Amino acid sequence: IPIIVVSGDAQERLVSRSFGEDVTDYFDKGLGFSALSAFIQGYVRPESEPGGDVLYVEDSRVVAVATRRMMEKHGLKVTHVISVEDALAHLDTAREQGRIPGPDVILTDVYLKSGLTGQDLLERLRGPDYGYGKRLLPILVMTGDDNPANQSVLLRAGANDLVQKPIEERLLITKLIFQLRVGRLMREHLAAAK
Repeated sequence: IPIIVVSGDAQERLVSRSFGEDVTDYFDKGLGFSALSAFIQGYVRPESEPGGDVLYVEDSRVVAVATRRMMEKHGLKVTHVISVEDALAHLDTAREQGRIPGPDVILTDVYLKSGLTGQDLLERLRGPDYGYGKRLLPILVMTGDDNPANQSVLLRAGANDLVQKPIEERLLITKLIFQLRVGRLMREHLAAAK
């Protein structure tokens, strides 16, 4: 049974890793009632977001094939790259074409063989080079590291959420779809404000 904490300080608690191990997930009530409804519905009955575009950064071919199949099975369009450099090139191309930010959500592994890590990707995208906020371009980070201090570093660097390895399909899809919905609401709001 999923245990979800709804709190006004959920993000701070997540960063400080002060939730108990039995908590499945958290929800920041500052996102509003409709977002909470979508979040809970995602646990009860996850549905794919039509045309959801995921940029997936993973250097392990075996892990990439299995995880990509999970996402595609739920109707998500997946662009797989093997390095941070490839991910940045993909995002630069999208920006040059006027498609900002490009994908609806990014799913990245922390440790990549190419030299740059998932944390480096977070810092670049959240920093002045790109300036993509958490709601404009949600980023989920996959990690097998259950050290709370290391997880806090990733969340402070700009991860919207973490996905523990080994990957549990239902949890991954629920988190992806929730972030897709939040990102789309933000982009729709920005488009309406223009």
